[in-house]
Amino acid sequence: MSPKVVWLFVFVGLYWSYCIFWGIKGARMARTASDYFIAGRRLSLWVFVLAATATSFSGWTFMGHPGLVYRDGFQYAYASFYTITIPFTGTMFLKRQWMIGKRFGYVTPGEMFADYFQGEAIRFLTVIVALLYSIPYLGVQLGASGFLFNVLTDGLVGEQFGMWILSLVVLVYVASGGLRAVAYVDTAQCILLALGIVIVGIIALNAVGGWGALNDAMAALGKQPTLGKWKATPDGYNAYLAVPGVIQWTAGLGKETPVGGLWTGIMILTYMFALMGIQSAPAFSMWSFANTNPAPFAPQQVWGSAFMIGLILFFFTAFQGMAAHFLGAHPAVTEAGLAVGNVISDAVNKNPDSLVPYYFNLMADAAPWLIGFLAVCALAAMQSTGAAYMSTAGGILTRDLYKRYLNPTATHTTQKLFGRMGVAFIVISALLVATFSKDALVLLGGLAVAFGFQMWVPLVAICYVPWITRQGATWGLAVGLIAVIMTDSFGQTIGSMFGGLPFGRWPWTIHSAGWGILFNVIVCVVASMMTQNEHQLAHRMKFHSFLREHATLPANKKSLVPLAWGVTIAWFFFGIGPGCVIGNSIFGAPDAGRDGWTFGIPSIWAWQILFWILGVAMMWFLAYYMEMSTVPSKEVEALIEDVGDTSLEKPGV
Repeated sequence: MSPKVVWLFVFVGLYWSYCIFWGIKGARMARTASDYFIAGRRLSLWVFVLAATATSFSGWTFMGHPGLVYRDGFQYAYASFYTITIPFTGTMFLKRQWMIGKRFGYVTPGEMFADYFQGEAIRFLTVIVALLYSIPYLGVQLGASGFLFNVLTDGLVGEQFGMWILSLVVLVYVASGGLRAVAYVDTAQCILLALGIVIVGIIALNAVGGWGALNDAMAALGKQPTLGKWKATPDGYNAYLAVPGVIQWTAGLGKETPVGGLWTGIMILTYMFALMGIQSAPAFSMWSFANTNPAPFAPQQVWGSAFMIGLILFFFTAFQGMAAHFLGAHPAVTEAGLAVGNVISDAVNKNPDSLVPYYFNLMADAAPWLIGFLAVCALAAMQSTGAAYMSTAGGILTRDLYKRYLNPTATHTTQKLFGRMGVAFIVISALLVATFSKDALVLLGGLAVAFGFQMWVPLVAICYVPWITRQGATWGLAVGLIAVIMTDSFGQTIGSMFGGLPFGRWPWTIHSAGWGILFNVIVCVVASMMTQNEHQLAHRMKFHSFLREHATLPANKKSLVPLAWGVTIAWFFFGIGPGCVIGNSIFGAPDAGRDGWTFGIPSIWAWQILFWILGVAMMWFLAYYMEMSTVPSKEVEALIEDVGDTSLEKPGV
């Protein structure tokens, strides 16, 4: 057994011990159903900051994101702006959801929506979104962990066997300790995720010869516009260093190939919509309910996500992705004489997801222990999001199905039992799909975050717009989910059974999340116009009157609301929307070379860094100054401890 494999098992053993410890401790502290499902609404500030950050940025950030930066270049690297857009969703909704959850004692978003809209259909749709999100998303993460250990153990641990064994530990600590155990394990996972990405980025930068050598290599690449996967953009620039335009009126992937790359300005924007679904998914509603107060929301959104993870992705992930071109991973670049080394296998060209493990193995001789540590960092990143969705989905199944319809008087002990059974169901379902139908897993996994984004409409309704009716929110959500399916790979597969669809995946380079929210909003508005009811509006206004009383801005800041709207719209348009094409050459044309680049780096990279800094400032302005994520000045009094908790058990039973 090689030294790196020995160290791998040592670090995995230590990591597993930490996970099991918190599983046992969480189980002992989970005296009531509320303790188990939402940590008794008592998560501490820094636990939430780290845990929510780990949950937001999964193993895909660690393993998949660098590979796609390699595959598509800086036009794809705009995806790193999810460090802004994911917490932006939290800024919009978490504080207000916490206030409503505290006031009315909700444990799951299904309970909240069903009570607010006075209907059960929205509850069922919320459960469906939770399952469609958690099972494929978890399956992708668990499958990736098995692949990683297969590669790093040189085949000693089989991919399927590794996936099941690694998943068993997650199942044990999540099912035992509930959301509290997940949160405390996530604190360590967040630190490991961040450290791992930074270390791998340093390895990549060192391998390519440093900052100057990397930029020299990219300057040479920019002078050869047809070199690469997407060849030249319509403007004649190398597609790795430029966005190919605002939009392309193609019939969609599979029908016509985009010219110069997929990542147009509108594609980047709508892809960011999809990733915004991470914090609008039902799981994050439960995360919001789990806090003592909203104090952790702003630091998590501004400093944990936007600043810290943004800094890591815009630099260290960029190092990993772009350096690989010049280290042997890209045959065409090597043949053109632009490579500075040959330490990364060109197999990465066919499977970009395998890039990060190759960086690990560069340290096999110099520091085999580091490979073991980095493997645990990757494993922690993969399990951080999966554990959270396992826990929350188990709670949703228990509260919104079992307790609501089968056993309304279920005791705390019974609820915890069925919550654990729900976690087991989610994990086993994800593993079975990952084991026996990887194609289905890939298809469904691509839909997960787009499904989560469709929850924006009912969240906007309950947090801001009382005019939206039950019928509008329900039918809008249902149609939005269907639109997501039909404009993504899964819909293409279904359509092929009936002779094919007239459009391909992501028509007009608009992501399925964009199509989904478009149809969602249209149907919601039309249905709401047709179903206005004074009695139902009066019921909804109870919630909005409460929010206006507790979440209204001070008089001296109300005049800044138009400015907040303007700043946000401008940032979205120029940072991650159609206006981002300006960044292609504003600081020097992609083929101008280092002397022609204002900051000595490609203009597109400088533009991204600039708007990352502006994005952090925007998030601070909204979360702190506009008080969208701060503790309300007026204390929120709970009207009921937990909706539906009729058990008379005493704590500790």
